[in-house]
Amino acid sequence: MQTELSRRHFLKTAAAASLGLTALGLPRVRAASPNGKLRVLSIGVVGTIGGTDRHNVASHPEVEITGLCDVDSNYLAQAAKDHPNAFTCRDYREAFSKHADKFDAVIVSVPDHSHAPILLTAMANKKHVYGQKPLVHELAELVMVEQALKVRPELVTQLGNQRMANAGRRAAVEILRQGMLGKAIEAYTWTGSPNKGIYFNFNKVFKENASVPPNLDYDLWLGPSAKMPYYDLLAPVKWRSWWDFGTNGLGDWGCHILDVIFFAYDELMSPVSVKTDCAEPAGKVFHANPCKSTIVYQVNSDKFAAKTFPIHYYDSNQQPTIEQMRIPEPIKGGNMTVVVCENGTLTLEADGRLKIWRDGKMEEGLRMPGLPPFPPLNHWHAWVDNCLGKKAELRTPFKDAVRITEAVLLSVKATRFPGQELLWDKSKLAFSNNAEATQTIVRREYRNGFAPPRVD
Repeated sequence: MQTELSRRHFLKTAAAASLGLTALGLPRVRAASPNGKLRVLSIGVVGTIGGTDRHNVASHPEVEITGLCDVDSNYLAQAAKDHPNAFTCRDYREAFSKHADKFDAVIVSVPDHSHAPILLTAMANKKHVYGQKPLVHELAELVMVEQALKVRPELVTQLGNQRMANAGRRAAVEILRQGMLGKAIEAYTWTGSPNKGIYFNFNKVFKENASVPPNLDYDLWLGPSAKMPYYDLLAPVKWRSWWDFGTNGLGDWGCHILDVIFFAYDELMSPVSVKTDCAEPAGKVFHANPCKSTIVYQVNSDKFAAKTFPIHYYDSNQQPTIEQMRIPEPIKGGNMTVVVCENGTLTLEADGRLKIWRDGKMEEGLRMPGLPPFPPLNHWHAWVDNCLGKKAELRTPFKDAVRITEAVLLSVKATRFPGQELLWDKSKLAFSNNAEATQTIVRREYRNGFAPPRVD
């Protein structure tokens, strides 16, 4: 009798859980593989972040890495040692055309210029997607992603801004969302990038007639970009400084330090203008820096002190004055988010160290009364859990990543027109006061065979 009651209880509970997941819009567990695990294809398997993404996703007990794809044969061989049963290929298109039945979800950890073609191919093939930041490389690609999300609402998507899992960053969202510091006036954010580290061609030089390393399929690496000679300070790492491939310091860090603002304020949908100040405009080959950018949003909400809300975004470790931030002393930190409100200022470091400044005095942000608990959150595992139909806090789904990346890309692209206020209309994918900007910095020409597919 006890066994039958237990069985009935289990069936009722399972049925209720299934209905609950359906109501939440989450997919049910995909049990396509014999062992019921989520089968994952990793594209960009090592690089500067690919190995980190792959290892963290693979550490989930219900994940199996079933496919590996990389244009670098050395990277591919290195990753294959970790996953000897996974299929391997160098062309992502081959992974989908020949092996689509072998995976349910995709990690996209490749250079910025190839983000949209690959992640949209994944969505067109009904695969869950974990995509690196910034979400895409072109402003027009944001609309492509939004269209795909409407067509494939069942897919679980996640942007690679893993720092949002830190308790301090989640607390900052709650403090701002609940208006604990009063109405928001403006935000200041800055990054230390670009710098002289390994990620950037800081001096903007390159060696003519460099030979392509034998391990690199350079044609596939170029992907959607026009064919061009190989240069030694381009691939595999320092592409971030190049206009056609990366998004420089602003793009490299933007999604890590702007994210909190967009989670706190749902009202910030699409900006109306952007103005970037640089010593000289970005050239045909390289990005420009140092730069200061201001993105302005129109708002109609009692969460804000005015009808517009500006976000100031600086690179090269430039900082606003203490008077602008309304704090008594300078901030030490290379990647920061500062939100100035009527009753105080919130300062947040990239790693989650949170401070509140009121009346010239500092207090630890995590100690503010009224905050909920922030249990440990594994950024990568949360994506996997949601793919498997298990609700977990997801930071950041693509619907939010679109808003964050739009601000980032406007800051980056406007460096071609320094000192000019560009009036942005996302609905038309145009700058209403500058036809040249509309024609030159909104979209790109895709090389034949590498354009992002339309998801319908």
